[in-house]
Amino acid sequence: MKNKKIKVVDLFCGIGGLTHGFIKEGFDVVAGIDNDPTCKYGYEKNNNNATYITKDIADVSAKELDNIFGKCDIRVLVGCAPCQPYSRLNLKGKSPEKTIPLLKYAKLVDEIKPDIVSMENVRGLADKDKNPEFSKFLKVLEKNNYKISYKVVDTSDYGVPQKRHRLVLLASRLGDISLIEPTHLGDKKVTVRDAIGQLDPIKDGEVSEKDSLHRARKLSALNKKRVIKTPKNGGSSCSWGEDLMLECHKKPSGKTYRGTVYGRMRWDEPSPTMTTQCIGLGNGRFGHPEQNRAISLREAALFQTFPISYKFIDPREKFVVADVAKFIGNAVPVKLGRVIAKSIKNHLYAIN
Repeated sequence: MKNKKIKVVDLFCGIGGLTHGFIKEGFDVVAGIDNDPTCKYGYEKNNNNATYITKDIADVSAKELDNIFGKCDIRVLVGCAPCQPYSRLNLKGKSPEKTIPLLKYAKLVDEIKPDIVSMENVRGLADKDKNPEFSKFLKVLEKNNYKISYKVVDTSDYGVPQKRHRLVLLASRLGDISLIEPTHLGDKKVTVRDAIGQLDPIKDGEVSEKDSLHRARKLSALNKKRVIKTPKNGGSSCSWGEDLMLECHKKPSGKTYRGTVYGRMRWDEPSPTMTTQCIGLGNGRFGHPEQNRAISLREAALFQTFPISYKFIDPREKFVVADVAKFIGNAVPVKLGRVIAKSIKNHLYAIN
């Protein structure tokens, strides 16, 4: 591997969580491609010489991708296609246009035949009966003589302080490849306390004087009452009186949802899955274990294992909380990126 020139391109790269994991493992990521121009600053600021290409994957040609890789010994193509169509939280159904990114990823693989391919997505994609696009992706790999492995993993098994179940696929034309074994089982889990326990306490609506990303959304008067009445360290809306309950939760059909929103995290467990709405108290169990507020942007970033030094927005631009929450929630956790990169590195060492 030492004498091989290896280049990586990250499709659907977003703010760069997956790219950053690869760079931390010593890979040369030459470019990230995504259709969101607001990610460009953060991606390029944090990721060495990787170039951010603002482009929809539907408009990326095999020739263009071939030119981006340029001359090298081993080409690695990685990416996380938009996962919303395959998520259990998607209640609107799956329209044909939403499946285009994954199918285009498969087409690019078919046309340029990179040596190694990786894909990360929600676990629901692995249901091939509901998602024939995944079967088509696998058939493209099989047709082009890739050795394939994939499985659903809980990222907390790999040191991410977050319960996040994801499908991880690895494929190689060079030989057998697989994800490394879990590193943080049982009492080795990284917890909420490990990840955010050192941060300064703040109130809802406040910004830390030490860290502009450590800011929490202002709560309405009603939600302030609700969080105060929610027991610390894992409490839920099940402890509220009738006066604080949501109207929808009072109905028989809504009783099963009580406790799934407005809850607090537990100090000594990994956090719930981060989403683009994770700094909202009513969007899941995103209440701070102890303080009367939802988690801050900094806390969300730490649960996604972004380093403190990671810059999400240009300081010369207006700070838009919703944009930063989207960057963080949509990202591949950096540590999961490192796990995927380590798996590929081990594979390359094994065949050389």
